[in-house]
Amino acid sequence: MSCAVRSNIGHADYCSHQQVILVGVANPEPLTPTEEIFWRALMRLTLTLPRQLNDDMVRAAGLTASEYTIIMNLSEAPNRQLRMADLASAAGLSASRTTRLVDDLQSHGLVAKRASSADGRSNLAELTSQGLTKLRYAWPAHVASVRSRVLDRIPPGTLAKAGQALEAVAAQLEGDRIGTA
Repeated sequence: MSCAVRSNIGHADYCSHQQVILVGVANPEPLTPTEEIFWRALMRLTLTLPRQLNDDMVRAAGLTASEYTIIMNLSEAPNRQLRMADLASAAGLSASRTTRLVDDLQSHGLVAKRASSADGRSNLAELTSQGLTKLRYAWPAHVASVRSRVLDRIPPGTLAKAGQALEAVAAQLEGDRIGTA
């Protein structure tokens, strides 16, 4: 595909392709060069950051990022326990993925799983004292990874606005997901 408009923004050279007209689909306004840079950077982050944070956690604490997220969510819950469905939702994981992770964590003594006494249909996951110890051990590695890979690279004067903007997008997307479920 040939480049219709080429622009140099910052240190990157971007090609704005001619707009494609799709029958029956609204033709949105093309992204501005600034929007294009932001969007592409965000997509690179969504692909690379989770893998790097995961690698850091495995190397430093012997937990995957998903395992850390599970025990972190349990540590913040009342009585350090959650229904499995609520845990999956809090962790942003599928029910089946959450079940596999909890089963693995249970086999290592970090989490206990049992039937709910409130309703016999659901299971509860509960963080054990050994799991809380593991979380306390892993937390400094998590914070160091987040700081070195992300926070230390954002100018301090822009962090609050960036956080507000991303929070607004996340809240809207979560609302859309809940509204369609």
